[in-house]
Order: sequence, then structure tokens, then C-alpha cells
Amino acid sequence: MLSRTADNLFWMGRYLERAETMARLLHVGARMNLIPDTVDGFRSEWVSILHASGTYAAFEKKYGEPVERNLVTHLFFDRENPSSVAACIATARENARIVRTALSAPVWDALNGAYQELKGLERTPRSEISISALTEWTARHHALASGALQGTLLRNDGYDFVNLGINLERADNTARFLDVKYYVLLPDTGFVGSGLDNVQWQTLLRGMQMHRAFHWAYGGEITAAKIADLLILNPACPRSLLTAVEESAAHLDRIARAYGKTGPAQDAARGLLTELSQTRLDEVFEEGLHDFLDRFKGKVADIGTCVSETYLNGAAA
Repeated sequence: MLSRTADNLFWMGRYLERAETMARLLHVGARMNLIPDTVDGFRSEWVSILHASGTYAAFEKKYGEPVERNLVTHLFFDRENPSSVAACIATARENARIVRTALSAPVWDALNGAYQELKGLERTPRSEISISALTEWTARHHALASGALQGTLLRNDGYDFVNLGINLERADNTARFLDVKYYVLLPDTGFVGSGLDNVQWQTLLRGMQMHRAFHWAYGGEITAAKIADLLILNPACPRSLLTAVEESAAHLDRIARAYGKTGPAQDAARGLLTELSQTRLDEVFEEGLHDFLDRFKGKVADIGTCVSETYLNGAAA
């Protein structure tokens, strides 16, 4: 496979996954913003969402005050924000257009259909669209595209590059979801373990659509420790850090077998997988959740760099 084709497939997968994450972050921010602070009354949690999305500086420069209307525009509609839902869908669709011959018709139809519907959303007055409706719209189109990818693509190197992009992005995005809690609690660290803290954790869980999965896996009382275990170390959770890294490593191993050569990308992924497999939850909290997640995101970025240098050089991302 040409490096340019692999590059387009890889980034198509990443941007497809990122679109859903940005919509869910927006939804989580809206729900958390409704939770009363027992000391200060209602306080804005939008800053935490901006930090977790990695777009705080760009938002502040363009919009200033983090009010809901500005956040919806920035995280969903703003094409100048490369991580907005609209920009991600447009970029995923453009990458797919370039390599249409490497994709099945259902995959293209799903991505192109989302892009065409997006134009209608952009023309709709913002007062007529709720954040929950935007989240549901994005999740539905993400599911259509993901289902087409899994159900109609040959299990060849193209399939592996798409899913490698999806899983590396998912690893980074789950870490960003978890990091929302760090930024939310910065002003009031005394609330760790309080009722407010637990409600915020549950909001995060629901925002990732893992609420029912949590009860299947753990049952009983919802606690921060159980939620963190589900989203970091549980191999049965499809959105856990461990699962995302395991899937990434598996696709990299398949690529290595197809090309008859292993390299730094495989080594980096296997190294991170081994580390996560041997990590205990108490070690995560002992290090500090934010510090652990920050280090994890750095290692995921390193894997992405190795993938680019090994397989995608010479192609525009």
C-alpha cells in the first residue's frame, strides 16, 4: 500500500473517532455545568472541557468568555478549530474521498451522508438545536460509519490502518475524558470523595455511554475508583485505555506480519501495553490521575509519531 493511501486511511479513522469525542465532551460539559457547587452555587465547568479538549488557548483568543453558546460554536461548528465536530467530519470525509477505491461503498456513503447533513445543521439557528440533539446526531453517524467499516472492509492492511487510527485516537480521547475530573476539581480539591465528586464521575460515565456497562461489570455502588478501573484497566471495556492500546498493538502486529518487518511503532505499542497490563489502580492514584494520564497521552503520541515515521512519511496528514 502506498504511504499516502495508508496516511489517508489512518487519519480518516482518527478524525471519525475525534468527532464523536468532541460531541460527548460538549454534552458532559453541559451536564456538569448544571450540577450545583455546595459552596459557590452554580459554577461553570466549561473551562475544564476546553482544557481536556486541548483547545483552551485557541478558544480564549477567539471567543474570550467561556459561555455555553460560544462553547457549542467552538467545539461543534467552528471549522477553524481543527478538533471541532464539523471540522473532524469534513476532514474524515475528505480523506475518504481521496482513497475511495480503498473503501467500500457503505463506508463512503456513511461519511458523505454525515457531511451533507452537517451542512443542514450549520444553517439551522442555534437556538433550535439542543446540545443533546447534537450529541445524538454525531453518535448516530459515528455508529453508521463504524458499522460500515467493521462490516464491509476486507481484513487487509487498509483495514488495519483505519482501525489503528481509531484506537490510538480512542486511547487519547478516553484519557482526555478522565482528565476532565482533574480540571473540574482544581478549584475545590476538598470535594474529592464528596457527593458532588461522585455525581460528576457518574456524569462522565453517562457521557461516554458506559453507565450500563459499568453495572454489568461491577454492580452495586458507583464509586470513582470503580469508574477509573473500568475506563483505565478493564480489558472488557471497549473504551478503556487498556483495550484501546491492546487493539492498537494488535493492528500494528498485523501490519508487521503483512509487510514482513517489525519496527519502533510495534515496540512502543507493546511496551505501553505491557506497562498498562501490570499497572494497579492504587498505583494510578498514588502517581496522581492527571500525571498518569498526561504521561499516558505522551506515550500514545509517541506511538503515533512512530507510525508516521515508519509508514506514512511523504504524505500530508
